[in-house]
Amino acid sequence: MISTTIENGVATLTLGNAERKNAMSAAALAAFADAIEALRCDTMVRAVILTGAGSDFCSGGDVSAMQGPADTAAVRRRMIESQRPCAALATFDKPVIAAVDGVAYGAGFSIALMADFIVASERARFCLAFARMGLVPDLGALHTLPRIIGTQRTRELVYSARELAAREAHALGIVLEVVPGEALGARAHELALAMSVQSPDAFAMTKRLLAQTFERDFGALLDAEAGVQAIALTSPYLREAAARFARKEAPLFRWPRNDREG
Repeated sequence: MISTTIENGVATLTLGNAERKNAMSAAALAAFADAIEALRCDTMVRAVILTGAGSDFCSGGDVSAMQGPADTAAVRRRMIESQRPCAALATFDKPVIAAVDGVAYGAGFSIALMADFIVASERARFCLAFARMGLVPDLGALHTLPRIIGTQRTRELVYSARELAAREAHALGIVLEVVPGEALGARAHELALAMSVQSPDAFAMTKRLLAQTFERDFGALLDAEAGVQAIALTSPYLREAAARFARKEAPLFRWPRNDREG
């Protein structure tokens, strides 16, 4: 259902139900949340890639489990439980890259939006398909997407439930890079490996400040910035980076150029 592999400090978390385009059942979402929490606690893991088994990322929630009458209170409790992966990813201090091939529909799109970056194949397709089923977007999409593309564009994508090709998603700023399908895994791993050598403390503090940027006023942000920068400026990572700079050696961290963009 959910599988995890770890190589050179990079964990790949795979949504596994290829026959159903990795549709997420309640059990799969619970396993997904548990896997994220395990990676949070694993000190050997420095970055995470989210991907799907087969040729798709995730087609959304398991529609077969939504049919028939149900008790509203019970469904609400189930929905709160299904939000566990979002809560886990929202406070996940390590870099997360979503490698999206094929469809990222409904909850699959929502999950991808929880990553720090989305790298997509040329055949990737995104859709907040909830309105097609008379549903409200869930798993945090109404929080994450407006912060990327603004409220007006979010309304259009939510209300229309139309599909976005990878190129349009890139143009809107949802996708960081579009690469040929056969290069997707390698590029996601290349980015994750590069980010894994950043200072874990500086990255975690930066990610937390970015998550709060729309909730803090400017003065509060500057105050928080001073506190975390004091930690970063007295870290062993900074001392090593500065020494390498003085010796004119290669830096510890360098963003890998994309030579595969489709």
